[in-house]
Amino acid sequence: MLRLSELFGKDIFTQTGEYKGKVYDIVVNLETGNLETITTAPLKVKTKQEAKKIISEKSIPYKNIIAVRDIIIVNPKGKVNHKETKTTKTNISSGALLKYR
Repeated sequence: MLRLSELFGKDIFTQTGEYKGKVYDIVVNLETGNLETITTAPLKVKTKQEAKKIISEKSIPYKNIIAVRDIIIVNPKGKVNHKETKTTKTNISSGALLKYR
């Protein structure tokens, strides 16, 4: 298990070894409790356009994450290589736990 807060600052690499950045922010769907996106830039912005730019250019959908340990490994092409697993609904908080993929 991994606490949500432990994701912040982790290095992100693709399967091919390309460095993508560090986790700055995490977007959580509060209705479902699912992680949606991790960003490699802070979401502290002044306009909606700036936020949209970060989400579209400097973020990685959570479904593209392959593994989380000391670093995060993502699929560079956006295709998920692992079997989709059912996730249970959880209340996400600063101390919430995540399962390793």
